[in-house]
Amino acid sequence: MESLLTIFLGLGLSAACGFRIFVPLLVMNIAAQSGHLELADDLQWVGSDVALMVFAVATFFEVAAYYVPWVDNLLDVLATPVAVIAGILVMSAAIGDIAALSPLLRWTLAAILGGGAAGITQGTTDVLRLVSTTTTGGLGNPLLATTENLTSLMLAVVAVLAPWLAVVMFGLLVYWLGKRALRLLFRQKHQGSRATGSSPTPS
Repeated sequence: MESLLTIFLGLGLSAACGFRIFVPLLVMNIAAQSGHLELADDLQWVGSDVALMVFAVATFFEVAAYYVPWVDNLLDVLATPVAVIAGILVMSAAIGDIAALSPLLRWTLAAILGGGAAGITQGTTDVLRLVSTTTTGGLGNPLLATTENLTSLMLAVVAVLAPWLAVVMFGLLVYWLGKRALRLLFRQKHQGSRATGSSPTPS
């Protein structure tokens, strides 16, 4: 049961990386330094004082950059592979204390579960931001950015305090984001079809 909760912890943190890359890393660092999280032996540097400063500065600039029009879309393109890597990293660091896992198995699970969770959330937010940019000219993006910031922070904190709840939140978020993204894409396609459609020719 404890091992399962540890995996849930890693999943929650990895999913949070899909919303913001450095917010979960900062939360993980603080949790490790406060004794609420045990990191893998080969990833102890994630909980160091130097990492704390780096993650704090990186979090500030990452959060601020998403409020700059059109820069946020560029960041999404660059952030997608980095978010997956961050998801793998935090997952591997979180499940490192499961004694039954060999290093190879630990990194394999981290790549599949952690990278997958981060990629799913990053991908759905990419679609939402793209649709928001094309339909509102970018005016709706700051609201989306604020939602992503808060969601990343909340999901990361919940993952540390209540891992099982973080997995439930992750499932609900994926369902809601996916449904919302599909709805917006369908609406945009429908509006585009109406705009380009020709009027019927009178007989």
